[in-house]
Amino acid sequence: MNIHQNARLTPSGRERLVRLARSGLSPKTVAATMGVWPKTVGKCVARFAAEGAAGLQDRSSRPHTLHRLTPIATQEAILALRRQRLTGAQIARDLAVSPTAVSRGLRRHGLSRIRDLEPPPPVQRYERTGHRIIGDRTRQSSGRGIGREYLHLAVDDHSRLAYSEILPDETRTSCLAFLFNALRFFRRHGIGVERVMTDNGPAFKSRRYAKALRRLDIRRKRTRPYMPRTNGKVERFVQTSLREWAYARAYDTSEQRRAELPAFLFHYNWHRPQSGINGSTPISRLGLADDNMLSINI
Repeated sequence: MNIHQNARLTPSGRERLVRLARSGLSPKTVAATMGVWPKTVGKCVARFAAEGAAGLQDRSSRPHTLHRLTPIATQEAILALRRQRLTGAQIARDLAVSPTAVSRGLRRHGLSRIRDLEPPPPVQRYERTGHRIIGDRTRQSSGRGIGREYLHLAVDDHSRLAYSEILPDETRTSCLAFLFNALRFFRRHGIGVERVMTDNGPAFKSRRYAKALRRLDIRRKRTRPYMPRTNGKVERFVQTSLREWAYARAYDTSEQRRAELPAFLFHYNWHRPQSGINGSTPISRLGLADDNMLSINI
Protein backbone atom coordinates (compact mmCIF):
# COMPACT_ATOMS: atom_id res chain seq x y z
CA MET A 1 0.00 0.00 0.00
CA ASN A 2 1.39 3.38 -0.98
CA ILE A 3 1.78 5.86 1.86
CA HIS A 4 0.98 9.48 1.17
CA GLN A 5 4.06 11.68 1.40
CA ASN A 6 2.33 14.00 3.88
CA ALA A 7 0.88 11.25 6.06
CA ARG A 8 1.23 12.08 9.76
CA LEU A 9 1.05 8.47 10.90
CA THR A 10 2.88 5.50 9.41
CA PRO A 11 3.12 2.10 11.17
CA SER A 12 6.27 3.26 12.97
CA GLY A 13 4.61 6.57 13.82
CA ARG A 14 1.69 4.72 15.41
CA GLU A 15 4.12 2.64 17.46
CA ARG A 16 5.74 5.84 18.75
CA LEU A 17 2.30 7.27 19.52
CA VAL A 18 1.41 4.16 21.56
CA ARG A 19 4.72 4.30 23.47
CA LEU A 20 4.06 7.92 24.40
CA ALA A 21 0.50 7.10 25.49
CA ARG A 22 1.68 4.12 27.57
CA SER A 23 4.39 6.26 29.22
CA GLY A 24 1.75 8.10 31.21
CA LEU A 25 1.21 11.19 29.03
CA SER A 26 -2.37 12.36 28.59
CA PRO A 27 -4.06 11.67 25.21
CA LYS A 28 -4.26 15.42 24.63
CA THR A 29 -0.51 15.84 25.13
CA VAL A 30 0.29 12.86 22.90
CA ALA A 31 -2.05 14.20 20.21
CA ALA A 32 -0.36 17.62 20.29
CA THR A 33 3.08 15.99 20.09
CA MET A 34 2.14 13.79 17.12
CA GLY A 35 -0.01 16.40 15.37
CA VAL A 36 -3.20 14.34 15.43
CA TRP A 37 -6.59 14.41 17.15
CA PRO A 38 -6.98 12.94 20.67
CA LYS A 39 -9.54 10.52 19.23
CA THR A 40 -6.84 9.10 16.98
CA VAL A 41 -4.66 8.43 20.02
CA GLY A 42 -7.41 6.41 21.67
CA LYS A 43 -8.03 4.45 18.47
CA CYS A 44 -4.36 3.46 18.06
CA VAL A 45 -4.05 2.46 21.74
CA ALA A 46 -7.18 0.30 21.44
CA ARG A 47 -5.92 -1.38 18.26
CA PHE A 48 -2.56 -2.16 19.94
CA ALA A 49 -4.29 -3.56 23.03
CA ALA A 50 -6.47 -5.85 20.88
CA GLU A 51 -4.00 -6.99 18.19
CA GLY A 52 -0.52 -5.95 19.30
CA ALA A 53 1.90 -4.47 16.74
CA ALA A 54 -0.10 -6.02 13.87
CA GLY A 55 -3.00 -3.76 14.74
CA LEU A 56 -0.91 -0.69 13.92
CA GLN A 57 -0.37 -1.63 10.28
CA ASP A 58 -2.08 0.31 7.47
CA ARG A 59 -5.63 -0.75 6.69
CA SER A 60 -7.92 -0.28 3.73
CA SER A 61 -10.09 2.83 3.92
CA ARG A 62 -13.01 0.92 2.45
CA PRO A 63 -16.01 1.17 4.82
CA HIS A 64 -17.09 -1.96 6.67
CA THR A 65 -20.71 -1.36 5.69
CA LEU A 66 -22.31 0.51 2.80
CA HIS A 67 -25.28 2.81 2.83
CA ARG A 68 -28.56 1.17 1.93
CA LEU A 69 -28.92 1.09 -1.83
CA THR A 70 -31.73 3.04 -3.45
CA PRO A 71 -34.62 0.63 -4.19
CA ILE A 72 -34.81 -0.57 -7.80
CA ALA A 73 -38.27 0.96 -8.26
CA THR A 74 -36.97 4.35 -7.11
CA GLN A 75 -33.97 4.10 -9.43
CA GLU A 76 -36.28 3.37 -12.35
CA ALA A 77 -38.48 6.32 -11.41
CA ILE A 78 -35.41 8.59 -11.28
CA LEU A 79 -34.38 7.50 -14.77
CA ALA A 80 -37.91 7.89 -16.12
CA LEU A 81 -38.14 11.47 -14.85
CA ARG A 82 -34.66 12.23 -16.17
CA ARG A 83 -35.75 11.11 -19.62
CA GLN A 84 -38.50 13.71 -19.31
CA ARG A 85 -35.61 16.19 -19.00
CA LEU A 86 -36.19 17.09 -15.36
CA THR A 87 -33.27 18.39 -13.34
CA GLY A 88 -31.83 16.52 -10.37
CA ALA A 89 -33.47 18.96 -7.93
CA GLN A 90 -36.87 18.46 -9.56
CA ILE A 91 -36.52 14.68 -9.46
CA ALA A 92 -35.54 14.72 -5.78
CA ARG A 93 -38.49 16.94 -4.97
CA ASP A 94 -41.03 14.90 -6.97
CA LEU A 95 -39.89 11.55 -5.58
CA ALA A 96 -39.17 12.78 -2.02
CA VAL A 97 -35.63 11.38 -2.08
CA SER A 98 -32.34 13.05 -1.28
CA PRO A 99 -30.53 14.97 -4.05
CA THR A 100 -27.47 12.83 -3.29
CA ALA A 101 -29.37 9.63 -4.11
CA VAL A 102 -30.59 11.16 -7.36
CA SER A 103 -27.10 12.35 -8.31
CA ARG A 104 -25.61 8.96 -7.50
CA GLY A 105 -28.22 7.13 -9.59
CA LEU A 106 -27.87 9.45 -12.57
CA ARG A 107 -24.09 9.16 -12.47
CA ARG A 108 -24.28 5.37 -12.31
CA HIS A 109 -26.35 5.30 -15.50
CA GLY A 110 -24.38 8.00 -17.33
CA LEU A 111 -27.15 10.61 -17.20
CA SER A 112 -25.56 13.24 -14.98
CA ARG A 113 -25.96 15.89 -17.69
CA ILE A 114 -29.10 16.73 -19.64
CA ARG A 115 -27.19 16.45 -22.90
CA ASP A 116 -26.41 12.82 -22.05
CA LEU A 117 -30.00 12.09 -23.06
CA GLU A 118 -29.24 12.79 -26.71
CA PRO A 119 -30.16 11.21 -28.98
CA PRO A 120 -33.55 10.50 -27.40
CA PRO A 121 -34.72 6.89 -27.35
CA PRO A 122 -36.81 5.92 -30.39
CA VAL A 123 -40.56 6.25 -29.92
CA GLN A 124 -42.72 3.49 -31.34
CA ARG A 125 -46.03 5.13 -32.15
CA TYR A 126 -48.61 5.80 -34.81
CA GLU A 127 -48.53 9.37 -36.11
CA ARG A 128 -51.11 11.11 -38.23
CA THR A 129 -50.10 13.10 -41.26
CA GLY A 130 -48.85 16.47 -40.10
CA HIS A 131 -45.93 18.03 -38.31
CA ARG A 132 -45.46 18.02 -34.55
CA ILE A 133 -43.36 21.18 -34.31
CA ILE A 134 -44.63 23.87 -36.68
CA GLY A 135 -48.25 22.97 -37.20
CA ASP A 136 -50.20 20.95 -39.73
CA ARG A 137 -48.37 21.28 -43.05
CA THR A 138 -51.36 19.92 -44.95
CA ARG A 139 -52.88 23.39 -44.54
CA GLN A 140 -49.83 25.31 -45.67
CA SER A 141 -49.92 27.54 -48.70
CA SER A 142 -47.33 29.64 -50.43
CA GLY A 143 -48.01 32.54 -48.06
CA ARG A 144 -45.22 33.53 -45.69
CA GLY A 145 -45.68 32.16 -42.17
CA ILE A 146 -48.68 29.94 -42.97
CA GLY A 147 -48.63 26.80 -40.82
CA ARG A 148 -46.38 28.35 -38.18
CA GLU A 149 -47.18 29.18 -34.59
CA TYR A 150 -45.45 31.73 -32.38
CA LEU A 151 -44.85 31.35 -28.66
CA HIS A 152 -45.09 34.67 -26.82
CA LEU A 153 -43.88 34.73 -23.24
CA ALA A 154 -43.23 37.01 -20.29
CA VAL A 155 -41.31 36.46 -17.06
CA ASP A 156 -41.52 38.50 -13.86
CA ASP A 157 -38.04 39.81 -13.09
CA HIS A 158 -38.26 39.11 -9.34
CA SER A 159 -40.30 35.95 -8.81
CA ARG A 160 -39.69 34.30 -12.24
CA LEU A 161 -43.46 33.83 -12.52
CA ALA A 162 -44.05 33.11 -16.21
CA TYR A 163 -46.92 33.61 -18.63
CA SER A 164 -46.96 32.16 -22.13
CA GLU A 165 -49.36 32.06 -25.03
CA ILE A 166 -49.37 30.65 -28.57
CA LEU A 167 -50.42 33.17 -31.23
CA PRO A 168 -50.57 32.88 -35.03
CA ASP A 169 -47.92 35.52 -35.69
CA GLU A 170 -45.61 38.14 -34.17
CA THR A 171 -47.26 41.21 -35.62
CA ARG A 172 -47.95 44.37 -33.66
CA THR A 173 -51.57 43.33 -33.09
CA SER A 174 -50.59 39.96 -31.62
CA CYS A 175 -47.84 41.50 -29.48
CA LEU A 176 -50.25 44.06 -28.05
CA ALA A 177 -52.88 41.40 -27.36
CA PHE A 178 -50.26 39.33 -25.56
CA LEU A 179 -49.12 42.37 -23.56
CA PHE A 180 -52.63 43.03 -22.26
CA ASN A 181 -53.21 39.35 -21.45
CA ALA A 182 -49.87 39.12 -19.64
CA LEU A 183 -50.61 42.25 -17.59
CA ARG A 184 -53.96 40.79 -16.54
CA PHE A 185 -52.24 37.51 -15.59
CA PHE A 186 -49.65 39.24 -13.40
CA ARG A 187 -52.27 41.51 -11.87
CA ARG A 188 -54.30 38.46 -10.82
CA HIS A 189 -51.22 37.26 -8.93
CA GLY A 190 -50.74 40.58 -7.15
CA ILE A 191 -47.96 41.89 -9.38
CA GLY A 192 -48.09 45.43 -10.74
CA VAL A 193 -45.83 46.15 -13.71
CA GLU A 194 -43.84 49.35 -13.95
CA ARG A 195 -41.38 48.38 -16.68
CA VAL A 196 -41.40 46.07 -19.71
CA MET A 197 -38.23 44.83 -21.38
CA THR A 198 -38.55 43.47 -24.92
CA ASP A 199 -36.27 42.52 -27.77
CA ASN A 200 -35.88 44.73 -30.83
CA GLY A 201 -38.54 43.16 -33.04
CA PRO A 202 -40.48 45.52 -35.35
CA ALA A 203 -43.69 45.13 -33.35
CA PHE A 204 -42.02 46.25 -30.13
CA LYS A 205 -40.42 49.25 -31.84
CA SER A 206 -43.71 50.46 -33.28
CA ARG A 207 -45.29 53.73 -32.17
CA ARG A 208 -48.53 52.00 -31.31
CA TYR A 209 -46.78 49.66 -28.86
CA ALA A 210 -44.95 52.58 -27.28
CA LYS A 211 -48.20 54.55 -27.02
CA ALA A 212 -49.93 51.65 -25.28
CA LEU A 213 -47.17 51.47 -22.67
CA ARG A 214 -47.33 55.23 -22.08
CA ARG A 215 -51.08 55.06 -21.47
CA LEU A 216 -50.50 52.25 -19.00
CA ASP A 217 -47.78 54.32 -17.29
CA ILE A 218 -45.23 51.57 -17.97
CA ARG A 219 -41.66 52.37 -18.90
CA ARG A 220 -40.20 50.56 -21.91
CA LYS A 221 -36.74 49.08 -22.17
CA ARG A 222 -35.24 47.08 -25.02
CA THR A 223 -32.44 44.54 -24.98
CA ARG A 224 -29.05 45.36 -26.45
CA PRO A 225 -28.73 44.09 -30.04
CA TYR A 226 -26.94 40.73 -30.38
CA MET A 227 -26.75 40.43 -26.59
CA PRO A 228 -29.34 37.77 -25.59
CA ARG A 229 -27.99 37.62 -22.05
CA THR A 230 -29.48 41.11 -21.51
CA ASN A 231 -32.80 39.30 -21.24
CA GLY A 232 -31.33 36.15 -19.75
CA LYS A 233 -34.35 35.18 -17.64
CA VAL A 234 -36.54 34.95 -20.72
CA GLU A 235 -33.85 33.11 -22.69
CA ARG A 236 -33.63 30.58 -19.87
CA PHE A 237 -37.40 30.16 -19.82
CA VAL A 238 -37.36 29.60 -23.59
CA GLN A 239 -34.88 26.74 -23.19
CA THR A 240 -36.92 25.22 -20.36
CA SER A 241 -40.12 25.48 -22.40
CA LEU A 242 -38.53 23.73 -25.36
CA ARG A 243 -37.01 20.99 -23.22
CA GLU A 244 -39.89 20.30 -20.85
CA TRP A 245 -42.91 21.12 -23.00
CA ALA A 246 -42.51 21.73 -26.74
CA TYR A 247 -40.00 18.92 -27.34
CA ALA A 248 -40.69 16.86 -24.24
CA ARG A 249 -42.43 14.22 -26.36
CA ALA A 250 -43.55 13.64 -29.92
CA TYR A 251 -46.97 15.25 -30.34
CA ASP A 252 -49.28 13.96 -33.03
CA THR A 253 -50.73 17.40 -33.69
CA SER A 254 -50.17 21.03 -32.77
CA GLU A 255 -53.45 20.94 -30.88
CA GLN A 256 -52.04 18.31 -28.53
CA ARG A 257 -48.99 20.44 -27.86
CA ARG A 258 -51.13 23.54 -27.32
CA ALA A 259 -53.33 21.66 -24.85
CA GLU A 260 -50.27 20.75 -22.74
CA LEU A 261 -49.11 24.36 -22.33
CA PRO A 262 -51.37 25.31 -19.37
CA ALA A 263 -50.27 22.24 -17.40
CA PHE A 264 -46.61 23.01 -18.10
CA LEU A 265 -47.03 26.64 -16.98
CA PHE A 266 -48.81 25.58 -13.79
CA HIS A 267 -46.03 23.12 -12.95
CA TYR A 268 -43.36 25.71 -13.79
CA ASN A 269 -44.90 28.43 -11.62
CA TRP A 270 -46.15 26.36 -8.69
CA HIS A 271 -43.95 23.28 -8.37
CA ARG A 272 -40.69 23.62 -10.32
CA PRO A 273 -37.79 24.82 -8.14
CA GLN A 274 -35.63 27.48 -9.78
CA SER A 275 -31.87 27.42 -9.24
CA GLY A 276 -31.72 31.18 -9.87
CA ILE A 277 -33.88 31.85 -6.81
CA ASN A 278 -32.18 29.37 -4.47
CA GLY A 279 -34.42 26.43 -5.24
CA SER A 280 -37.69 28.28 -4.57
CA THR A 281 -40.72 28.13 -6.81
CA PRO A 282 -41.87 31.32 -8.55
CA ILE A 283 -45.20 31.38 -6.74
CA SER A 284 -43.50 31.12 -3.34
CA ARG A 285 -41.60 34.38 -3.89
CA LEU A 286 -44.57 36.62 -4.51
CA GLY A 287 -45.01 37.44 -0.84
CA LEU A 288 -41.33 38.20 -0.22
CA ALA A 289 -41.06 41.56 -1.96
CA ASP A 290 -41.78 44.76 -0.09
CA ASP A 291 -42.93 46.39 -3.30
CA ASN A 292 -44.93 44.42 -5.85
CA MET A 293 -44.38 47.05 -8.54
CA LEU A 294 -41.92 45.00 -10.52
CA SER A 295 -40.81 44.59 -14.12
CA ILE A 296 -41.48 41.88 -16.64
CA ASN A 297 -39.36 40.66 -19.51
CA ILE A 298 -40.99 39.80 -22.82
